[in-house]
Amino acid sequence: MASHAHSHTHHEHHGESLIQAAARSLSAAGEQWTAMREAVFAELARHDRPVSAYDIADNLSAARGKRVAPNSVYRILDVFVTNNLAMRVESANAFLANTHPGCAHDCIFLVCDECGEAAHVDDEDVSRAVRGIAAARGFKAERPVLEIRGLCKACT
Repeated sequence: MASHAHSHTHHEHHGESLIQAAARSLSAAGEQWTAMREAVFAELARHDRPVSAYDIADNLSAARGKRVAPNSVYRILDVFVTNNLAMRVESANAFLANTHPGCAHDCIFLVCDECGEAAHVDDEDVSRAVRGIAAARGFKAERPVLEIRGLCKACT
């Protein structure tokens, strides 16, 4: 499961509470919380590890008894990432639900090459440093993502 080391506070949500918090956050951003978006988010949120759009589509297709297109899932996941409801693990082309929707922060992942776990870490000092490096070069960082690949504690 994700570990957190940060200087700001936010409430971690799980299960139905997480789905409700995501719905409130997306609606507050002016986006619609549709039945399909809820189904995609619920499927995403039930995973502790990054999950691909294809896996989400396959699981929803099986649960609904009709095909759900991966492209539709990708579009919904893009809305979730844009609105801080999900985080994308770029190197794995996979996604994790944000357990504290509405709390803006940069993504720092510790990705295990053996078991696939991606621990999300909040670290304000690292975030400030990364944004500072970008700013010093005249670059406005919109959504910094830092991935550290290696082996988790269980796999070493």
